[in-house]
Amino acid sequence: MCFDADSRPPIGPIAGGALDSGPLVLTAEDGTEFDAFRALAAEPTGAGILILPDVRGLHAYYEELALRYAEHGVDALAIDYFARTAGRGSRGAEFDYQAHVPRMTWDNVGADIRTGVATLRDARWAGGRAPTSLFTTGFCMGGRLAFVSATLGLGLAGVLGFYGWPTGPHRNGSSAPAEVASAIDSPVLAIWGGADRGITRDVVETFEAALRAAGVEHRSITYPGAPHSFFDRTATEHADASAAAWQEALDFIRTHTA
Repeated sequence: MCFDADSRPPIGPIAGGALDSGPLVLTAEDGTEFDAFRALAAEPTGAGILILPDVRGLHAYYEELALRYAEHGVDALAIDYFARTAGRGSRGAEFDYQAHVPRMTWDNVGADIRTGVATLRDARWAGGRAPTSLFTTGFCMGGRLAFVSATLGLGLAGVLGFYGWPTGPHRNGSSAPAEVASAIDSPVLAIWGGADRGITRDVVETFEAALRAAGVEHRSITYPGAPHSFFDRTATEHADASAAAWQEALDFIRTHTA
């Protein structure tokens, strides 16, 4: 698992920064209804972001992260992956993700990403306005999905992956980002932990080399001593890395927002 059950984003709230927030029910291309959580910015900047969770699905961590983005002027939408096999609902500590991740398919996940992006672009969802520049972001499995979402032809302004596995196969059937780098059509921000025991330096370098060879604009940052899943309020010893990574994410979005 990427995080403990009680993990939360290491970002302090800004009072009054979110205009509206709450649950949504979205309908996928195959007719499946799945849960999402939206947060609208009180002072929108023109940016919107689709949040792709880790293996836990629509956990409270990602609902809170949506609020933190909205407080910085970014309309945000977090989605769940598991309605087809686990039914609807936000995912708590009791959710048995190990029984459901192997039943995911890239076709379904890609379809849900397209639905999420279309929802963000729908002005009716955003009180009569819609963001002009859309991003995806994710963590661990969701980070990998964020990288690969840039191959779906969605016209994204950028993708942000936090320790998203960039090489090798995955149980959800998604392509390895390093192997499809030539199809990535948006700028990439990649965040890594220098002490990650799984995504080691050679793995990161393979992805960086693939992005360079494909001519993809990218920024890849490794925080020395930080483990996998360091972006967590409970990881107090890595608070500086978390703060720096959050600032990198906000700067990336600002730089690439029309």
